[in-house]
Amino acid sequence: MRATFMYGPGDVRMENVPDPQIVEPTDAVVRITLACVCGSDLHPYHSMDKTNEGVPMGHEFLGIVEETGSEVRGLQRGDFVVSPFAFADNTCAICRDGFQTACPHGGWYGVGGVGGAQAEAVRVPQTDGTLVKIPGDVDTALLPSLLALSDVYLTGYHAAHMGRVEPGKTVTVIGDGAVGLSAVLAAKRMGAERIILMGRHTSRTDLGREWGATDVVADRGEDGIAQVMELTGGEGSHVVLEAVGLMPAYEQAYGIVRAGGIISRVGVPQYEEAPVGFGSLFGKNAQLAGGPAPVRAYLEPAIADVLAGRINPGKVFDAEVPLDDVADAYKAMDERSRLKVLVRP
Repeated sequence: MRATFMYGPGDVRMENVPDPQIVEPTDAVVRITLACVCGSDLHPYHSMDKTNEGVPMGHEFLGIVEETGSEVRGLQRGDFVVSPFAFADNTCAICRDGFQTACPHGGWYGVGGVGGAQAEAVRVPQTDGTLVKIPGDVDTALLPSLLALSDVYLTGYHAAHMGRVEPGKTVTVIGDGAVGLSAVLAAKRMGAERIILMGRHTSRTDLGREWGATDVVADRGEDGIAQVMELTGGEGSHVVLEAVGLMPAYEQAYGIVRAGGIISRVGVPQYEEAPVGFGSLFGKNAQLAGGPAPVRAYLEPAIADVLAGRINPGKVFDAEVPLDDVADAYKAMDERSRLKVLVRP
């Protein structure tokens, strides 16, 4: 089969590899019908160490179950499914707490012998705890929105959830990528009174306005902080949703958070050390939340919302490529000429 591998910065290749096989009795093999490139895929695209073996890429997909292990009970061959970007047993104490991305029996696609989802097929560990069945006769127009539930929309939702967005709150979203825009949509659905979107790409911030942003701040750094503080009467934002993962975005976040407010980060942080002292968080009694989104915790109600037409998060996709052209998708997203690209095997 064909699968995508990354060998170093900017080096994305399509390879012929053996078809995935059942390894554990809780595994399934899924034929992928729709996948995509994630903004987090661009981090290794910029900075990963060169390798001679390549790293399997992709972690968002819809697909058809082709084979199941002997201990799989909830799914069978032919079922149409969506997968979270991480697999989990969904039964352990950590999963029951709602943090499936920290499941001690879980893991990540593309790591530890598990293939990536920018491929024709993939082995899914912990099948019963991971995959969620969706109707096989679903309107094809809804497929991009269902795919968005595998990561991007529910990552934005997780940011808002961990930030405790509620009616009456002012929310600032840092980042106009697909996750940031999804965070706007989620914050609006949670009743935020005012949503400030910090982004500079008009085509993206226009979608942000459509989804509920009341204000757009294009400037970054100190100028951007000053504008948000002016918009909030000098008080700052009750909730800051940081969807970038770079240090300047974190610095903006603690610069604009209101005293007693919450910064919720879902942009994968490209740093380990960050200010948490008096001048950043402590002096404001500000809280720091967020992390990898436990998509599995939110999937069923989100699927119902898509099928009922209450949300259309698939609008973040603005291009499509066949699997063999996935390198073009990386390039387009890296150049900011595309927001998020569908990949069709």
